[in-house]
Amino acid sequence: MRIKELIFLLSTAMAAGCGKHGGSPATPSSYSLSFTVDGTYKGLTYTGVSTRPLIKFSFTAPVTQSAVQAGVSFSGADGSKVDYSVTMQAGNTIAIIQPAAALGGLGKYVVNTAASLSSSAGGALVNPVSITLLTGVDSTDKFPRVSDSALLTLVEQQMFKYFWDFGHPACGMARERNTSGDVVTTGGTGFGIMAMLAAVERNFISRADALNRITQIVTFLSTKCTTYHGAFSHWINGATGVTVPFSPQDNGGDIVETAYMMQGLLCARQYFNRDADNAEINLRNAINDLWNGVDWNWYRNNNQNVLYWNWSPDQGFAVNVQVNGWDEALITYVLAASSNTHAIPATVYTNGWAKNGSMRNGKSFYGIKLSLGPDYGGPLFFAHYSFLGINPNGLSDAYANYWTQDTAQTKINYHYCVDNPNKYAGYSTDCWGLTASDIDGGYNASSPTNDKGYIAPTAAISSLPYAPKEAMDALRFFYYKLGDKIWGQYGFSDAFNINSLWFANSYLAIDQGPQIVMIENYRSGLLWKLFMSCPEVKTGLKSLGFSSPYL
Repeated sequence: MRIKELIFLLSTAMAAGCGKHGGSPATPSSYSLSFTVDGTYKGLTYTGVSTRPLIKFSFTAPVTQSAVQAGVSFSGADGSKVDYSVTMQAGNTIAIIQPAAALGGLGKYVVNTAASLSSSAGGALVNPVSITLLTGVDSTDKFPRVSDSALLTLVEQQMFKYFWDFGHPACGMARERNTSGDVVTTGGTGFGIMAMLAAVERNFISRADALNRITQIVTFLSTKCTTYHGAFSHWINGATGVTVPFSPQDNGGDIVETAYMMQGLLCARQYFNRDADNAEINLRNAINDLWNGVDWNWYRNNNQNVLYWNWSPDQGFAVNVQVNGWDEALITYVLAASSNTHAIPATVYTNGWAKNGSMRNGKSFYGIKLSLGPDYGGPLFFAHYSFLGINPNGLSDAYANYWTQDTAQTKINYHYCVDNPNKYAGYSTDCWGLTASDIDGGYNASSPTNDKGYIAPTAAISSLPYAPKEAMDALRFFYYKLGDKIWGQYGFSDAFNINSLWFANSYLAIDQGPQIVMIENYRSGLLWKLFMSCPEVKTGLKSLGFSSPYL
C-alpha cells in the first residue's frame, strides 16, 4: 500500500471516531484550588485570625455560587454550623466566604471543601482542603472595669482562697495543686503563710483567724511530720504527716523547700508579736523550735563548701544536686547563714552558691545588662521565690545589685515576649511572662531559651515590683480580656497557650502564693518589712557580705 493511501485511511478512521454520532462525549477537565485567609497563605492551620476572617478560594476553572455553597462547610470545633456569605469574582473563578456574624474569640473553627465540589463544566476538584482557624482574643471586657487598686485587692482576695478555703482540713497546709488530694507542699505552704499575713492586712480574715490557722500548721509540722536533720520533705501527706516521695530517691529532707517554709514562718513570727497574748507567744516559741532545729550544715554533705538539695535516711545524698546560683534558691543560703544554731560559714556561700564568681553573666540582652545567671535570665521564678521575703531594694554584695538583677531579668523576659521570635499567637506588650508552669500534657520551666508558647500569669503578676507598668498592663489583660478563659475559683489558672487554644484548669500553690505576696510587697512592702526585721536575717546577710539600707 502506497503511503498516500495509508494516510487517507487513517484520517478517515479518525474522523469517523470523532464524529457527532460516532462516540462518547469528552470528559470534563479536572481542576484545583488555592486559598488565602485574611490575605495570607500559611498552610492548613491559622492562629490568631480575626473574628470575621475572609477566606478566598481561587479556582483554575469557573465554579457556580450554588456549588460553593453546597461544597464548602464552615463549623465550630463542636461541629456546630457557621453561617457564611459567598461573593463570586473574576468570572466565577474566585469565591470569597466570610462568616455572617463574628466568630467567638479564642475559638477553633474548620472550613472544609468537599471533593464533590465540581466546576461549572462538571470537572472534579482534585485537591479538597480542610482549613483550621484559631481565632484571636475577643477584645471586649469580660468583667466590669474597676480601679487598679480595687483590681489588685480582688486578685489578692481570690487567690488567697486557694490557701484558705482549699487548705488541707487536717493540717491547714497548702495542697500542692488543686488535684493533689492529701498531698501538701512544704514550700507552697510557706508562701501560703505569707499570703495569710497579707490577708489580715487586707481584712479578708481576722488576725485571730490567721493565728489559729498558722498555729494548726506549726503544730502539725512539730508533732506529726518526719524531719530529716530538721528539714522537711518536699511533699507530705496532709492527713498523716508521712513523707510523700517526690521521686524514688527524693524521699527525705529538701533543704530548699524547707527554706521557703522557714521564710514564711519567720514572717509569721515577726507579725504575731504581741507579748500579752499567750497564743501569739506560743506560736513564736513553736516557730523558733522549728527554725532552730534545721541543721543546715548537715546538707553540706560532710562539710563540703556547698549545700546539697536533698538527703534521705536510706538514700543519703543520692539525688546529688548541689544548690548553686543563679536560680531561685538564694533564700536557702541566706537562712543557712542566719541560723542561730547551725550557721554555715561565708565560704559555703562563696564557693557553693556564687561558684567563686562563675554565676556572673555580664552580657546584655535587648540592651539590658544581666548581672547573674543563664543567658536571657531563665524562668521568672528566679526573681520571685527568694524575694518574697528578702527585700532586693538596695541589696548588693560582691556579685550584683539584686534590684538591678531582678529588674533586668524581668525586663528581658518582657522584651523577649514582645519580640516573639517564635511568632506565637497572643504574645504582646499586654500578654507576656515565661516561668515554670503547667503546659499541655506536663510541666515546663518556660524561659526565653525554653519557650513553648505558654504564658503563666504568675510570671508577670509576681513581677509587679520590678516592672509595675508592664505587669499591671498584663494583669488587666488577663482579667478583662481573658477572664472568661483563665479567671476562676482561686484566681488566675496556671497558664495558657493562645497559639494552640489551651487553657489550664489547674492551680498551683507555688504559683498562686507569689502573686499575692509580691502584689502586697508592691503595695505596702509588708512581707519585706517582716522578713528583714528578723535579727538573725540581718546577721546572716551581713556575714555573707551583703549591704542593704534595711540591715
